[in-house]
Amino acid sequence: MLKRAYRAGLVLSLCLTATACESRHVATVTDGALRVADGTARFTGLIEEAPRLAAVFCDHAVLQRHRAVPVWGTARPGHRVVVEFANQKLATVAGDEGRWIVRFDPMHAGGPYELKVSSGMGKVERKDIMIGEVWVCSGQSNMAWPLSAVNEAQREVRDAVRPNIRLFTVPRRLALGPSDDVEGHWSPCSPQTARGFSAVGYFFGRELYRRLGVPIGLINASWGGSRAEPWTPRRFLNDMPELADTLAGMDKQVEQYHRGRDEAMREFHQATKDYNLTLQKYMGEVMKKDAGSKGGWQQVGLDTAGWETMKLPALWEDTKVGNFDGIIWFRREVDIPEPWAGQDLLLELGPVDDDDVTFFNGVQIGAMGYGRQNHWMTPRSYPVPSSLVKAGKATIVCRVLDGGGGGGFGGEPGQMRLSLANAPARTMPLAGEWLYKVGFGEAGFRVPGPPRRPSLPRGVGSMYNGMIAPIQPYAIAGAIWYQGESNAGRPIEYRTLFPRMIRSWRETWGQDDFPFLFVQLANFTPAPAEPDEGGWAWLREAQTMALATPNTGMAVTIDIGEAGDIHPRNKQDVGKRLALAAMVKAYGRTTLVHSGPMYESMKIDGGTVRLKFRHVGEGLEAKGGPLKRFAIAGEDGKFVWADAEIAPPAGEDKPADTVIVRAASVAKPAAVRYAWSSNPAGCNLYNKDGLPASPFRTDDWPRPKPAGP
Repeated sequence: MLKRAYRAGLVLSLCLTATACESRHVATVTDGALRVADGTARFTGLIEEAPRLAAVFCDHAVLQRHRAVPVWGTARPGHRVVVEFANQKLATVAGDEGRWIVRFDPMHAGGPYELKVSSGMGKVERKDIMIGEVWVCSGQSNMAWPLSAVNEAQREVRDAVRPNIRLFTVPRRLALGPSDDVEGHWSPCSPQTARGFSAVGYFFGRELYRRLGVPIGLINASWGGSRAEPWTPRRFLNDMPELADTLAGMDKQVEQYHRGRDEAMREFHQATKDYNLTLQKYMGEVMKKDAGSKGGWQQVGLDTAGWETMKLPALWEDTKVGNFDGIIWFRREVDIPEPWAGQDLLLELGPVDDDDVTFFNGVQIGAMGYGRQNHWMTPRSYPVPSSLVKAGKATIVCRVLDGGGGGGFGGEPGQMRLSLANAPARTMPLAGEWLYKVGFGEAGFRVPGPPRRPSLPRGVGSMYNGMIAPIQPYAIAGAIWYQGESNAGRPIEYRTLFPRMIRSWRETWGQDDFPFLFVQLANFTPAPAEPDEGGWAWLREAQTMALATPNTGMAVTIDIGEAGDIHPRNKQDVGKRLALAAMVKAYGRTTLVHSGPMYESMKIDGGTVRLKFRHVGEGLEAKGGPLKRFAIAGEDGKFVWADAEIAPPAGEDKPADTVIVRAASVAKPAAVRYAWSSNPAGCNLYNKDGLPASPFRTDDWPRPKPAGP
């Protein structure tokens, strides 16, 4: 699918545009220049006429409760900036580069509120701001995995009507140095906005909302296939000798990129010109086949007998249209009030996936689509000239072309509206029933994809610089993290690398040791018939060792993976388990059992090994039958499958916390391992609270080489 390839591989370049949150006020650049180098955004000297807020402060945002709340942006250097929010009013002066920041006193959960910023050159306002709990959701593809692709996806998407959960996705961007800002916007959670959002993040937030009952803000900053090194600022890794070769290799890729960048960009620009010509010719051929283009379906007074209705906004894959690629025409009549006659209007439709041409009273007023970056996720906003605006019936027509993946209107109801251009508060909602009719569709229809822009390699710190630094120091409750698959080949390094990454985020955020909760890798690849060298178990061990870092928590998932898919579809339990850890680590609910059994100690008694566990809750449990996936070895280090059973508790009021392990072929045991493979299928040691035990080994024998999943 074209858009899927776009989303998987396109590196977003930075351009100077107003974000969706700034559509109500586009300021004018009066001096200075934007410096952009390989995705590094620095607003050096770029000062607008009106003050500017960072993108994370927009309509529908959630601000962190019970913490000082930084709010920042830019204004003319030396100008006084006044910021008002929730009965607090603060003032500051923009610095030499125009930067300003204020910090509001801690507040209780609530809202909605308005955020107002003013200076001598103008003002900006943000509406529907809530105060609640804010979490950053980051990692690689299993964190990025969308709600639309999980178990029971259709039901989960349909039920995602949760306006007090707000979603913000940070676009994927690599940068050589810390970026100052991002593009993006907050959206209330709805079927339209949640379907493409991080499923783990969504289920985590849903569970938190169920338990806390306060607004939840989720910031998704994830990138499929990413290692931990690009998420870590370089200065935190320079003193790691075990990473020297890795860092040098990444540096070499960046150097090679810069040496060949000019030529690559010339080739890219020529390929883009060629693509645009090809696209124009291709679209012309498609329009010749489109019944609507040939029949003038944009005309006022068209006979619409036989047209059907669709409730918008909606992606048509979620309607009876189903999995369709092609052209569908949409029509709606509205009543223009007398006071609006002869005035300029603004027509907003939210994001249209993929390509649209929009008409008002039979005249084209706007178009966007292929050839423009991120066209499928860009909200449409088209001016309607006063000459077209007459009192009474008016006809809005939108021709939508989809060339792969989802198609239709992907926004939220409030984004579809018609308003007076000079009085945007006077608004006519457009969400609801629209007429529609298919104009063109044929099997295998696809729009040619654009050439890829030469991208900065995923060097050390490049994702941190482009995606984490620009949202700092936004006040947060904590972070959840799902990553490690891409580092599984070098798990010993990860023992140091991962805690360094956590430390780097905390130090650069300047917000103490905020809770950092992570997912241990799920089971993957075919299960071994006999005990093997461990594969992903070594990376899981490195993740477990990271629990020594203060205020961390881990969700074990070795029971909900899939042997044949590195992206298991059960993201519901992942989110729930992370939320349990959050309730303990972030919200002090220490009586909750938030972890499965964790190995604590071993005692050898002849041919028997007694293993003691912590985090047993109400006691250990063998789920579904006798315990499996325990292996035992003597001093020769050769592991065989073992018999294992839960020992009776020491007293009636004591939970069972011990497992006895033995094997007839090992008279003098030296070590025990549990679930020690990439896929320990059938492992079934749990506590009675339903949480699985983490894999472990009692030995400290070195990892064999070579090894891998």
